Amino acid sequence: MAEPRSPAPVPQTPVGIPSEGSMAVEMDPVEYTLRKRLPRKLPKRRNDVYVNMKTDFKAQLARCQKLLDGGGTGGHREICIHGLGLAINRAINIALQLQASSQWTLQIAANTSTVELVDDLEPEDPDEAGEPLTRTRNNSAIHIKVFYPDPQG
Repeated sequence: MAEPRSPAPVPQTPVGIPSEGSMAVEMDPVEYTLRKRLPRKLPKRRNDVYVNMKTDFKAQLARCQKLLDGGGTGGHREICIHGLGLAINRAINIALQLQASSQWTLQIAANTSTVELVDDLEPEDPDEAGEPLTRTRNNSAIHIKVFYPDPQG
């Protein structure tokens, strides 16, 4: 029986962040605080639902169901469920739950994309001469259209 592998050691050296030239700015991660900006959202329509990991799953599922059923305003024939990063699995799960609860009359069309996110690195000690830095990173996203097909086959 083979022995379990130990994880690779993580280097504890300063991280270089490329700047506007070919030079890299040396940054000590202990001296900066990471502030994640909110992602840029698509235009918000009445039938768009942005799924996250903070809101209760059943509440998000009920909101989607209410949009499809009408909730007093005449239901939408389609909704679009958006999930970013960790919320992708939850968005897929909500779409599949909606489809199963409709006895498979709802159809699903999914598109994936990559979203560019911006993080701010603020210096821990404002008295020091460190300037705030920004860092961009990519994150996966999913956009699921849940809809009733047209009755004309």
